[in-house]
Amino acid sequence: MAAPVGGEEASPLLPTKGAAEEKKGAGEKRQDAAPRGWTADGLPLGNGSVVGEPVARSQWNSSICACLGRNDEFCSSDLEVCLLGSFAPCMLYGSNVERIGGGPGTFANHCLPYTGLYLLGNSLFGWNCLAPWFSYPSRTAIRRNFNLEACCGSCEAFTRSCGCCKGMIEDEEQRENCESACDFATHFFCHACSLCQEGRELRRRLPHPGFSSRSVLVMIPPTEQTMGRGMQIN
Repeated sequence: MAAPVGGEEASPLLPTKGAAEEKKGAGEKRQDAAPRGWTADGLPLGNGSVVGEPVARSQWNSSICACLGRNDEFCSSDLEVCLLGSFAPCMLYGSNVERIGGGPGTFANHCLPYTGLYLLGNSLFGWNCLAPWFSYPSRTAIRRNFNLEACCGSCEAFTRSCGCCKGMIEDEEQRENCESACDFATHFFCHACSLCQEGRELRRRLPHPGFSSRSVLVMIPPTEQTMGRGMQIN
């Protein structure tokens, strides 16, 4: 029986040097092959889902330039949203706020002030420059409720692309202020398009509060049965 090299007894349970290196290399390959994502806080997102782990941001169902919406089961609703945003933005804004979760009178409480600001801005300045100051918080509410990215790009996505402003995405308050400013800029410079995008998003996610989803059972009484003269009873 040959003596072990180096005077040490080899054990079949202990991996050899070559096997240990192969195992280490395979582990590094698996780690490199893991998909990389980004959470709402700008942190890498792994495979597993851990309790308390930040949830990744969602994308809007349609882009801000998709005026006619998408070719799906909501195409007729998207066309209605496009017409309202073009000719009656006050009604579309009131409907959007009502769908977010407002109570009775929400439509009128938002539609009427918007109409006043719309008329005042067009009469004094020639364009709708006052109503966006009143309507942009609805976009922020939609983005927070559904965990959506800002339209002009989230702060963490901007940081990954340019490599700056890292301290901003680590501070939740500063990041939220930045994205709220993006919401205002979207409403101010692309007002009609932003209202239409919010309307399409809400109609795909939430039913209108005026329609009840409960099924109604209708009881139909039986018809009166008569016996003719020609019938015989045995």
